Amino acid sequence: MSRINWGIIGPGAIAAEFADALNGSGGRLYAVASRALGTAEAFAQRYGAVKAYGSYSGLLQEPAVDAVYISTPHSHHYQYIIESLHHGKHVLCEKAITVNSTQLQEIDRLAREKGLVVAEAMTIYHMPLYKKLRQLLDKGALGRVKMIQVSFGSHKEYDVNNRFFSKELAGGALLDIGTYALSFARYFLSEQPGKILTTVKEFETGVDEQSGIILHNSADEMAVVSLTMRSKMPKRGIIAGELGFITVDNFPRAASATLQYLDGTVELIEAGDTAKALQYEIEDMERFIAGRAGADTLPLSLDVMEIMSRVREQWGIRYSFE
Repeated sequence: MSRINWGIIGPGAIAAEFADALNGSGGRLYAVASRALGTAEAFAQRYGAVKAYGSYSGLLQEPAVDAVYISTPHSHHYQYIIESLHHGKHVLCEKAITVNSTQLQEIDRLAREKGLVVAEAMTIYHMPLYKKLRQLLDKGALGRVKMIQVSFGSHKEYDVNNRFFSKELAGGALLDIGTYALSFARYFLSEQPGKILTTVKEFETGVDEQSGIILHNSADEMAVVSLTMRSKMPKRGIIAGELGFITVDNFPRAASATLQYLDGTVELIEAGDTAKALQYEIEDMERFIAGRAGADTLPLSLDVMEIMSRVREQWGIRYSFE
């Protein structure tokens, strides 16, 4: 792996996992930034970063940093991505990469102007299993794809002060877990859906608690997505075609799936390692930066963000800072 100097903005739990993955893949963690210098210094010492900063701007002004990983709450992603690009840094940002499509379109334009890479740390786009499944579908393993079903239920304890339920922090199921489900659906749809039907049950704070979403594109492929964050449901994705169907359980970081044909024959498909999910993101990102990977994954993120923006528009849910 190339010696890209990475910086981390927002050293929380997922950033710790990212730092472990970076160190495990032979990458270089050069700097970490927190709003509290002591937090950054402790993180840097634990994970071997060369420098620690008590402000995000301090890290972004560090000329030795080539790329930044952003893991702040998604309500602030747009601000920090824009800042990073203006300082000449490539960006890998946690999901949801922004809160609406207008923000992401602006980021895309700026990144293109500056010749920089922006990618979303969406595991589905980077896990080897999904690349293998895409190849199988492209070769006609299922015939024409007809229907996709995705469910994701995450039980969050009742707490109106938790960020998951905070409208000021862009809370709600859609941006927290729905981004996974819609990324799964869009990954296997051959084109962006033109028709979206949806219904929502709001939490008392005004964010979406649970919802149903139906997508329909001009190829007559459909996807049905079920989301809830006050009850548990399987993280399951199904791609159904003319010749059979593929089931992916625990789909966000899946390393295996089953393909069942019309005659009942079942085939196990395996690729990658769930434990290396963030390492695959890093490897893809470094290939994107090196220019060796062809098209990157941002077009998928742009499509998913457009879907989520259209869904929220139908719901009438808007965040105060938008």
